[in-house]
Amino acid sequence: MRRIVLWLLSTVSAVVLLFGYHTSTSGPAATAQAPVGASLATTSSTTTSGGTGGTGGTGGTGSTGSTGGTGSTDGRGGTAGSTVTGDVAQTRWGPVQVQLTTDGSGTITDVEVVQYPAGNREDEQINSYALPVLVQETLDAQSADIDMVSGATVTSDGYLQSLQSALDQVSA
Repeated sequence: MRRIVLWLLSTVSAVVLLFGYHTSTSGPAATAQAPVGASLATTSSTTTSGGTGGTGGTGGTGSTGSTGGTGSTDGRGGTAGSTVTGDVAQTRWGPVQVQLTTDGSGTITDVEVVQYPAGNREDEQINSYALPVLVQETLDAQSADIDMVSGATVTSDGYLQSLQSALDQVSA
């Protein structure tokens, strides 16, 4: 009888510990709010005279909405560049948001990842590799027609959603 009780208590304890363990796939613990860094941003000789997007208020879910500014005339008959911020893409691991800078002809001159998942060391490791690749692919392709980064599928998907939103604002 004692063996049965001991076995039952051991089994219950093991099940409780198993379901109570929090893994890195339990969801985002925190998200980065600052730009990825200078290593992701490219430099440009074009002076941007368009306004930058302001940050909207935070909602109940913690997401931040923002809208981009529009370009202005540079005095030489052309339109100077503009900076627009794409919509926040809520992913499984946290929000992803992209900010684009374009010149007067619509060429993408700079891409910054304003928000990205950084809730744990694995997120930081994945994004430190994936985000520069996505930024460079965007600059090379000059569109949202880029490949996803293997191993960072969720972040890549969120990046593409926010990038497309920013491109839609540029073309509007």
